[in-house]
Amino acid sequence: MAVLQIATRPFADQRPGTSGLRKKVKVFQQPHYLENFVQSVFSAIPDRAGQTLVLGGDGRFYNREAIQTILRMAAANGWGKVIVGRGGLFSTPAVSTVIRARHAHGGIILSASHNAGGPDHDFGIKYNTANGGPASEKITDAIWAASKAIQSYQTLDSADVDIDQDGEFLLGDMCVEICDPVVEYVELMARIFDFAALRRLLQGPFRMRFDALHAITGPYAHEIFEERLGAPAGTVVNGVPLTNFGGGHPDPNLVYAKPLADHLFAEDAPDFGAASDGDGDRNMILGRQFFVTPSDSLAVLAAHATAIPAYRQGLKGVARSMPTSQAADVVAEALGIAHYETPTGWKFFGNLLDAGKITFCGEESFGTGSDHIREKDGLWAVLAWLSVIAHTGQSVADIVTQHWRRFGRHYYTRHDYEELPAEIGEQIIQTIIAQLPVLPGQSLAGRSIITADDFTYTDPIDGSTSTHQGLRLLFADGARLIFRLSGTGTEGATLRIYHEYLEKDTQRQQQDPQRALRDLIRLGRDLTRIESLTNRKTPTVIT
Repeated sequence: MAVLQIATRPFADQRPGTSGLRKKVKVFQQPHYLENFVQSVFSAIPDRAGQTLVLGGDGRFYNREAIQTILRMAAANGWGKVIVGRGGLFSTPAVSTVIRARHAHGGIILSASHNAGGPDHDFGIKYNTANGGPASEKITDAIWAASKAIQSYQTLDSADVDIDQDGEFLLGDMCVEICDPVVEYVELMARIFDFAALRRLLQGPFRMRFDALHAITGPYAHEIFEERLGAPAGTVVNGVPLTNFGGGHPDPNLVYAKPLADHLFAEDAPDFGAASDGDGDRNMILGRQFFVTPSDSLAVLAAHATAIPAYRQGLKGVARSMPTSQAADVVAEALGIAHYETPTGWKFFGNLLDAGKITFCGEESFGTGSDHIREKDGLWAVLAWLSVIAHTGQSVADIVTQHWRRFGRHYYTRHDYEELPAEIGEQIIQTIIAQLPVLPGQSLAGRSIITADDFTYTDPIDGSTSTHQGLRLLFADGARLIFRLSGTGTEGATLRIYHEYLEKDTQRQQQDPQRALRDLIRLGRDLTRIESLTNRKTPTVIT
């Protein structure tokens, strides 16, 4: 098998974001496009010779073809071993698990997360480092620099290999191991949680439904809930990963997972419902006729952490992304532990986790996790909630309601305007930036603004600074209004507007958040001029 040096030219659009490189499938299918980016990743890892790489994805369209390309290129670029999930499958949390358990040098994850899949939809690729977490900005900057200078890439002159049978074989001088993508992750969950207690819960009158949305968590959920914990067959629905996610959108929210939400709000609803996304790192939690916001979910789990064996000694600290509600901060202060506010992007939690500063962390975009890996973890969050339910004997609604009574309710909602023309999204942000200097001291929506800024984060571990992380209006009564352009889509721009207000009066904690926050919602629309600029009267998604 000869190593081939293939001449190529740079593509101008291969700058990785916080979640790697995401584009339409047809973009990745261009000659040399995927190869250029993979070679740029490898060039940013000069000490890769003889090292171990973990490789897999969420099974979306183009996953299998990309696996073959990457294997040939890894062999030509001197990797010593590649561990591949059978069929090219691995959830993102499982890749992090295997990297850490096998002491691998890093991993490549093939996914566009919660974005739609299929020949006309999205594909993505990102590199995770030896701690199991997303690459740092230093590494992504090196990948970007390499992609702009690339003149050739290396690959092996070989046929496709069989990735559907467990075992080991040589590809050139490199060892390829095809393994069960589920087992190591499930074994880690069994060490964290009390599976005996969860078996008692799920084999009793308690009923749950988990919707895998035809994405990667299906095999993991079948093994954990139905096989290991004994939940009835049919507890997991849409559990077979499909290349187009069954034509749906693998995003666990009230819009894209509407069948699950409808089921939980029906007259004969089960006690508990949950969903995960395309690559398995996000989660949605529902009780009977009750939706748990991701911000509340993080706070509730932090407050009840000692119900889980792995956290019985308590938490070292908690961290949340800046747009996530401040509910977790209030819990941390009550527990006497540290709390941190970071930019959006799981890699910002990595330094805090590696330094032992925090145990739990989360983002309002349906991501929750702990120090067991360095990614958010959808099934971990579901098992954590089931552990709290088993420990307290209470319903989801009662657990959250009692939490509000103790800590106050952070009324919170996020309005997403998806697929805006990129120039409109940028115009909106620049218009608000221009107003920031004059907003402090003004009274808007019946509240006095004390701070108006563009969030900057200085990492407390390595001192690095990240700027332009979201526009914030902070009010004297603790309310917040935040604006961000999301970088997770592949088409146009997504404007996210976040609204938050803390209500301590227990008599006023059962309102509809859209009503409780209506003045802030109106202010957000007015400041962005979203309706006049786009003719959109309502957001695409409200959470």
